[in-house]
Amino acid sequence: MKPIARSGAWKLLAAGAAIVAASTAYAQQDTEAPLADLDAKKGVAPPLSIASSLPGNGDPFGTRAWLARHGVTFGFVYTAEGLANVRGGIKRAGLFDGKLEALIGVDFGKLAGWDGLTLFANIFHLQGNGGPGRNLVGGLNTISNIEALPTTRLSELWLQQSFLGGMASIRAGQLVVDTEFLFSQYFSFFVSSDWPTNPAVNIPSGGAAYPLSTPGIRLKVDPTPQTSFLLSVLNGDPAGPGPGDPELRNRYGLNFRVNDPPFVIGEFQYRYNQDPNATGLAGGVRIGGWHHFGTFDDLRFDTVGHSLASPLSTGIARRLRGNDGIYAVFDQQLYRPPGGDVNSGVAMFGRAAYSPSDRSLNDFYLDGGIIFAGLLPARPADIFGASFLYSHMSDRARALDRDIRLFTGLPVPLRDYELSFELTYGAAIVPGWTIYPTAQMIFHPGGHVAEPNSPTVPIRNAVVVGVRSVIQY
Repeated sequence: MKPIARSGAWKLLAAGAAIVAASTAYAQQDTEAPLADLDAKKGVAPPLSIASSLPGNGDPFGTRAWLARHGVTFGFVYTAEGLANVRGGIKRAGLFDGKLEALIGVDFGKLAGWDGLTLFANIFHLQGNGGPGRNLVGGLNTISNIEALPTTRLSELWLQQSFLGGMASIRAGQLVVDTEFLFSQYFSFFVSSDWPTNPAVNIPSGGAAYPLSTPGIRLKVDPTPQTSFLLSVLNGDPAGPGPGDPELRNRYGLNFRVNDPPFVIGEFQYRYNQDPNATGLAGGVRIGGWHHFGTFDDLRFDTVGHSLASPLSTGIARRLRGNDGIYAVFDQQLYRPPGGDVNSGVAMFGRAAYSPSDRSLNDFYLDGGIIFAGLLPARPADIFGASFLYSHMSDRARALDRDIRLFTGLPVPLRDYELSFELTYGAAIVPGWTIYPTAQMIFHPGGHVAEPNSPTVPIRNAVVVGVRSVIQY
């Protein structure tokens, strides 16, 4: 794939295809739209668009409306942010990141009379230096959910067929799982909202989650309006094995790999009071699990049972078959103003995930937060929230740190946890354009690991501040 990836013509073709492909976001209206204007990764039409503030509603020649009547919808989301690490971490500095996402959707029922068949695709044009996590802080938890190495990248490209009167659907193609699985209805407002650290650090290349995708198939069944069952089977390594950053191994999203051990994830969802006309408090529960069929390194022992830190060690970690995870997600509206919808008032969320500690660097993960939306009469579209992310480091990895102390005499840090807090305010400028001042504090970056140039000094707690702008069309 490298000769193709390096070709300017192919990059231009991929960009054009994704811009044409990028509109299915609009073909898929999500019944669980987040409190924020849009989590651009969800692949749905922006509930608010800056087009309403432009001459001719942003469609002076009526082209967009004409295409929509024929089943072709498209949109763009531009997210730009300036973030600075002002204390601790691995480097005190500021940086800029940007993501332009183009989305297209095709409803073949309107276009060609094939009811229930839709196409979706999106592409990212990523700008900046790779984000604050890898460059400034050295942490594991997400600091910015648009953080990625600069490139132009194909994300999703799939066909979906609905059947049983719309009660079920099957999707196949280039997929991600973080838009449907392990997703919180309310968390996506935050700058740090993302695929959780578990499973991100426990699956090869982080799994099929932003910014990577991989071939797969997904089945969804909705027995009632309140319940859903989802099952997805995907290639287990979006970038493929090898040294270096997975984003470099699959730089343009064109590694359509199908020969890696598979990754399977399933989830049950229950929702209540989601209807716009409902008066009760809205919420939902998701329970799921995943299994990866590959092999994984033991985090402490070698092939003959010695500690990897021992002078007698072979230096080759024991290989363990498969890895698993279980998780739960909880969303709950605490206050619904009179006449308000599911995205108004006060709401809280929480996610928890667990994986076996002998092969999973992050064996337990927990996040949560609270959001206040539309409570200021003078600023009815503004939102404020606070959240936290907690990642517990594997006991097996901590035991290896103790072994290193024993066999080398070096007082290396003992890995324990990473904990981060975020405060963010969403100020609506016009419909479809929101500014987000944000601040985060990160305790024990990397789970309490050593600084790059000092094996015995842990990375110091970090403070990151900045502002994000999101424009949707």
